[in-house]
Formats: sequence, C-alpha cells, structure tokens
Amino acid sequence: MNWPYELQIGWRYTRAGRGGRRNRFISFISGVSMFGIALGVAALIIVLSVMNGFQKEVRSRMLSVIAHVELLNDSGEGLPDWRAVADAAKKNPEVVAAAPFVAGQALIARGSDMRGTIVRGIDPAFEPGVTPIAAELAKQGLLERLVPGQWNVILGVELARQLGVQRGDKITLAIPSGQVTPLGVQPTLRQFTLVGVFEAGHYEYDSGLALIHVADAAKVFRTGTPSGVQLKLRDVQQAREVGAQLQREMLREGRGIYVRDWTRTNANWYDAVQVEKRMMGIILTLIVAVAAFNLVSTLVMTVTDKQADIAILRTLGASPRSIMSVFMIQGALAGVIGTLGGLGLGLVVAHNLDVIVPFIERLLHTTFLPASIYVISHMPSDPQWSDIVPITVTSLILAFVATLYPSWRASRVQPAEALRYE
Repeated sequence: MNWPYELQIGWRYTRAGRGGRRNRFISFISGVSMFGIALGVAALIIVLSVMNGFQKEVRSRMLSVIAHVELLNDSGEGLPDWRAVADAAKKNPEVVAAAPFVAGQALIARGSDMRGTIVRGIDPAFEPGVTPIAAELAKQGLLERLVPGQWNVILGVELARQLGVQRGDKITLAIPSGQVTPLGVQPTLRQFTLVGVFEAGHYEYDSGLALIHVADAAKVFRTGTPSGVQLKLRDVQQAREVGAQLQREMLREGRGIYVRDWTRTNANWYDAVQVEKRMMGIILTLIVAVAAFNLVSTLVMTVTDKQADIAILRTLGASPRSIMSVFMIQGALAGVIGTLGGLGLGLVVAHNLDVIVPFIERLLHTTFLPASIYVISHMPSDPQWSDIVPITVTSLILAFVATLYPSWRASRVQPAEALRYE
C-alpha cells in the first residue's frame, strides 16, 4: 500500500534515532515530550478515577441512610394525606418505593451526658423499601422493635458510644419546641429505651441520628401525622431531574408540596465535590498542556535541523502545504503515541489500585488512609468514560495545536537560503 510521502517522511522523523549526535538529541527530546504527555494523561485519569471512587463510596454510605427524594408540606406542618401524595409520586416510572417520615432536631441525654441529634420517625412496614440501612435493620430483627407507644429508639453506633449506652438502657429525648406555660416554653421530655444500634459507615449519621417509630415521632414533635414522604428512585443520579418533574406534577395537581432531592439536602458536600473535581481536572489538564507544548521546541529544533531536507523537497516540487503537513504529522504522531500510552497506563493503574496501593503500603510500611481517621480505609477507584473521553480528546487537540507554528515555519523555508551554506 502506497502511503502519501508526507506521512512516510513524518513517521521517519518521529522515529529517527540515528544520523549523528544532533539527531539523537532531537529524538530524545521528542521521546521526553511523548513521555510527558503520557504521564499527564495517566495522572489525570488516575486522579479523577480516585475522586470518582471516593464520591461513589461516600455517596453510597450517605444514601444508605437518607432517601433519594423527600416530599414535604409547604407549610411545615404534618401531611395528613401522605398516602395520596405517595401514590401520586409513584406514578412517575422512576419512583420505586415510598415511606412516611417525621424528622426534627432534639437533645438526647443520659445522666450528665447530652448530645444534639436528628430524630427521624420511620414506619417499619415501608422504610426497608426506601433506605438500605432500614432493610439491614429489618434483617437483624431490630426494626420490628419500633412499636408505636413503646417508645423504643435505635441510635447510630458512635452516638451510642458517646452516651455510653447499651441495649436496654433508658435515655431521655428533649424536644426544644415544647409546651407553652406561664413560665415560658417548656421542652418536651420523653424517655426512650435503646433497642439497637446501626452503623452506616458515615460519621455524620453514625454520631447524630436516632430512629424511632413515626407515630411516636408525630406525638413528640406535635405534628399529629407524618411530616413528609421519602422516595427511592431507580437511578440516584436522576434525583434532580425526577425531583423537578415531581415538583411540577404536584403544582399541577394543586398540592402544597415542596420537593427536595438528596443533592439539595446535602448541598454543601455535593457542590464541594463537584468544584474539587472540576478544579483538579483543570490543574492536571495544564500539566498535559505543558507536556503537549514541549512538542513546539522539539519541532522547532527538527525544522532547524532539517532545512536542507526541506530545501531538497521544495526543489523536487513539494508545495509549502506538503512541507507543513510533514511536520504536522510528526507532531501529531508524537501526540497520538503519548496520549494512547497515557490512556493505557492510566486505565491499568486505575483498574488495579486495589492491588497496587496495598503493595506500596506493605513496601513502605505505612497506611495512606488510616481507618481511625478517614471514613474510607481503602483507595477506591471508579474510571468513567465521561472523564476519559474528554481527557483523550483534549490531549490530542493540544498536541495538534502545538504543531501549527513550527510546521508553518517549515513551510516558509526558502530553498536558496537553506542550501547556501550546505
């Protein structure tokens, strides 16, 4: 097969390693440029994969406790027709389960120890279909102990440890918004019995969440009925879109319902992760850009060294466009080789971090993520093509742009001037 001579010459210049010390030096610089591109692309893929892994792990632990979407009364009061609201929400094909709930802030005390906490009233009959932690508690037989009127409670493992309580111990729940008396507002006090603990793997919930029966919660918080409905979706990533759809549907039906999804309930965490990932991507892309524009110096040196070759090609009838194509092909090939090498290296490392990181930890006798400090004790990785494809395309574009000026310089070489001193 006869390839265009521009491609053949460009490939020859790319792989040239013989022909004198200068050629070998130019070949070395070209190799360094390709290695720099490969290293930058690999680093970008690995770092974003690790960030995706952390995001996925923390999100899964968070969503094991909270619902994907919540429907609340606009007035902030109870929701007497919660079943009708749940049935209306289930008409959306993305909604797979619904459960009533009551949520509020309270103080939990045992003796002189007192902790602020979020109290969530749940229905043991519906909650396992919505949150994984409730399903796990149901398997353990703990959820069935939340019987209305018996005033039982399930605490997060860290909260129970801080209070120093065990199963069967009595604790006091204090609700700040209590009864109004001539002496002022008196907090509502209610004694509960600890019937179990849960561990979600997320410190915020393990140390600050208490689960009681929804009927008991409605009494202590004086809502009378559930304050809202929790929903589970088929795809958690569609929570914002589904939440917006449900909000429109509720408004269309004339229901005074406020819809919020998990990304808004945990807006600080969600937005921080998105900003960190975006900024890290920009910083590492600049590293790839620096490596790609090293091709400029490589091609400028090659053009200077190959002026006699350019002059001979011009005298044989090669057009300035063909000369420009030769050096664009050389630079583009270096960019393609570097990008593909980085892509392969990045994917290999990202898919094998669970093996590589423990090996390095054993080799250095250290632990990168101590379980006593961090929520996650292993290095998670989740390579996503939505990150990999833009990285690859951006690297190729930067490498191509870097070839334009040196290639244009080569096309402007005058044969007579180039051969004057040959």
